[in-house]
Amino acid sequence: MQLLLIRHAEPNNARAETGVADPPLTEAGRLQASRLPDALSPYNITRLFSSPQLRALQTAEPVAERRGLDVEKLEDIAEYDYGHDHYFTIDAAKDVAPAAYKRILAGHLPDFVDGDAFRTRVLRGIDHVVETCDHAETVALFVHGGVVNIVLQHLLELPRPLMFPIEYASVTRILVSRSGARRVASLNETGHVRDTLRV
Repeated sequence: MQLLLIRHAEPNNARAETGVADPPLTEAGRLQASRLPDALSPYNITRLFSSPQLRALQTAEPVAERRGLDVEKLEDIAEYDYGHDHYFTIDAAKDVAPAAYKRILAGHLPDFVDGDAFRTRVLRGIDHVVETCDHAETVALFVHGGVVNIVLQHLLELPRPLMFPIEYASVTRILVSRSGARRVASLNETGHVRDTLRV
């Protein structure tokens, strides 16, 4: 089995007056998402899973339309900010939430996150996908930078949870053997959106 972990494309910043912040993609994000069907064309993708957060769902839309596949929402692969009243990109966080920004740059989750609970949830979600798909399948999961990093931390036995700056609309490939063993095949593939990313 092959798992394609696809980070959502660029979203807007958002702060909800009441309820939950769930921002859509920016115009640049829409462009990035539109590149994914061609970028994923070498893969025989049979199922699509997505975080229930709008930025992930909108990133999945072009692939779902091209492939004629439904997108299966899975709460366990939502980001660590799921259910919160604000969302800021890392660029915006530098000014809006400098303490969280410094923690993220140092490889740590923001202090409002229960790291153990987040890790348990994400790995449970990945296990669910593996257990409910056939071994021969290639499955695309539209997720978040924190989710991809947690999977990488687990597989590579890394000391901190946010070790990689996972780019918008990037693809990270995980191979799963028949025995259940998992290994990283590629990380943070961005050739299809390199010209759209902020350097």
